[in-house]
Amino acid sequence: MKNIPRIFVGDNVTSGMIIPADKSVVHYLIHVMRTRDFLAFGGGYEFSARVLDDGKSVMIGDKTEHTDPVGDITLYFAPIKRIDDLVNMATQMGVRYLRPVITERTVAHHINWERMKKIAREAAEQSNRNSVPEIFAPIPFSKLELKNLCFADERFAYNDANATQIPGEIKSVLVGPEGGFSTTEFATLDSAGAVGISLGKTILRAELAAAIAIGKLL
Repeated sequence: MKNIPRIFVGDNVTSGMIIPADKSVVHYLIHVMRTRDFLAFGGGYEFSARVLDDGKSVMIGDKTEHTDPVGDITLYFAPIKRIDDLVNMATQMGVRYLRPVITERTVAHHINWERMKKIAREAAEQSNRNSVPEIFAPIPFSKLELKNLCFADERFAYNDANATQIPGEIKSVLVGPEGGFSTTEFATLDSAGAVGISLGKTILRAELAAAIAIGKLL
C-alpha cells in the first residue's frame, strides 16, 4: 500500500495485540503524517495497525499479503568510517545478518552499534521489507568461519584474471576495511578455500564495495 507509513514494532507481534506506542512514533504519525493508521512490521510479517485514541497504545490489525523480500544473505564486514552508509545500503538490499569483523587494517573501532541498529530499522521501514537485519557483536578475523564464504577480492583490480563463479550454496560475503585485507588475511582466505570475487577493475570505497558484493549474491 503506497503512501502509508511503515513502522517496525518488534519481532513478536500478532493480529489483535495492543502494544505500547513509542512517543516519537505517535508524534510522527499524528503530527507529521496526519494519520493514525500505518503498517506495522516485524519478524517477517506486516500488519495493518492504528494508534488508539489514548495516544499511548497501538492496535495490531490483520496481517497483510505482503511477503518479506529479504533473502538469506549474511554480510561480514570490517567496520569503516562511513559505516552508516554501509548499514543503510545493506539493509535496503535485503541482507538478513550483519556481522562485523575486526581485520588487521580496521581503523573504525569505536562504533555506536545502537545507532547502527536504529539506522537499520529506519532503512527497513523505507525499503518495504518486513524484518530488520540482526547486527551481531564484532569478532576478530581469526574467529571468522571461512567455510562457504566469498569475499571481495581487490586483487582482481590489478590483473586480468577471470572472476570466479560463486557456488549457489554460498550466501555469505566478506568485505574488508578502507585499506583492504592484509597479505596474511589473503593467505588465510585462499588456503581455506574462500571464494574471491571481482568487483571490477577499479578500487571502490568500502561501503560501495559492500553493496556490489551483496548484489553478486542476489
